[in-house]
Amino acid sequence: MKILIQGGRIIDTQSGMDAVGDVLVVNGRIASIGQAQQGFQADKVIDAKGCWVIPGLVDLNVRLGEPGGEHAQMLQSELAAAGAGGVTSVVCPPDTSPVLDEPGLVEMLKFRAQKRHAARVFPLGALTRGLKGESLTAMLELADAGCVGFGQANEPIVNTQTLQRAMQYAATHGLTVWLSPQDAWLGKGIAASGAYATRLGLAGIPVMAETIALQTIFDLQRNTGARVHLQRISSAAGVALLGAAKAEGLPVSADVSMHSLFLIDSDIGYFDSRMRLAPPLRQARDREALRAAVMDGTIDAIVSDHTPVSEDGKALPFGEAEVGATGLELLLNLTLRFAAESRMTTAQALACVSLRAAKVLGKDSLGHLSLHGQADVTVFDPRASWLVTPHNLLSHGKHTPFSGFEFEGRVRATVVNGHLAYEGGV
Repeated sequence: MKILIQGGRIIDTQSGMDAVGDVLVVNGRIASIGQAQQGFQADKVIDAKGCWVIPGLVDLNVRLGEPGGEHAQMLQSELAAAGAGGVTSVVCPPDTSPVLDEPGLVEMLKFRAQKRHAARVFPLGALTRGLKGESLTAMLELADAGCVGFGQANEPIVNTQTLQRAMQYAATHGLTVWLSPQDAWLGKGIAASGAYATRLGLAGIPVMAETIALQTIFDLQRNTGARVHLQRISSAAGVALLGAAKAEGLPVSADVSMHSLFLIDSDIGYFDSRMRLAPPLRQARDREALRAAVMDGTIDAIVSDHTPVSEDGKALPFGEAEVGATGLELLLNLTLRFAAESRMTTAQALACVSLRAAKVLGKDSLGHLSLHGQADVTVFDPRASWLVTPHNLLSHGKHTPFSGFEFEGRVRATVVNGHLAYEGGV
């Protein structure tokens, strides 16, 4: 398919390009950037005048509901939500139903996703069978099936020796371990420990739940040499440990949930179940430390932590409500709001959800716009405004802490591998 994206402001996070021009797409590749070729005949013309033309977003933590949600056509709805959010690549955690611990399940997920010509799907394989933390999976077979890394999602490994063996195996074969740093015992609460959780009578999750897990991971890295990506750092103390580990030269990267960059524990209000998230929302000082860590590069990427939850899952008392929120369609807007509220330029902030995220994933061809490169492109209209309501979200999950927010700017079109994956109204 030949696509002409005409007259937009091209912002590239790798080359630093920021200029008005055209982008030509031919057979899944960018054939030209800047000036349209004379006599080019496009199958589809996207009028991008007044819009930004940016690299497609790379989201490192997205639950798609499949395997397990086929009856609700969740893969279709979540990939549609990705397109509406300008997201062209997603990393899927292994805590599906059944768990992604068999090559056949991974191949099935990738096949179903590819058929839809929507966002690229990069599955994470389970580190242990059934995520039970006992026996290791056949990681090499899972890697051959398409897994980009191996993790436990939100299920910590209690037996440290099992984690050590997993990291030894991963290091031997050049595989990356993706871990959410939370101690299995200290992390069993409901909200972040502090005065607010105490007033609400909610069992607390102390910062130690994160820092003890981080110290264990870093010690095991020193012993094994394994490359680790840390998912959803949530505390100032965790940021300090991460910075020291990077300064030491440990092969570690990290991301942060967009929720933790904007919300704090008091936003729970009077038991608002939309704020029931993992990791829990912490205090203002933690939020500021996380923001600073994104700006200075200590934290590599921002993620949506997209977890669609049904109405029944949230219509429960706070402590019983299902953990998670929808986020794919909000990631770009929140990243740009973060840029406006911080010292980052638009391009620097966009890199946190494109170029920097792609580097974590080990996919150097993604996250930027380059001649003859992959045609993953998002067209964003900064003049459009929209209100976050359940009706305006394509995701199967309609619950988000940002419900009722009005955002400036909306995705006009999303191109994935040269295919038009999404096109919104003018």
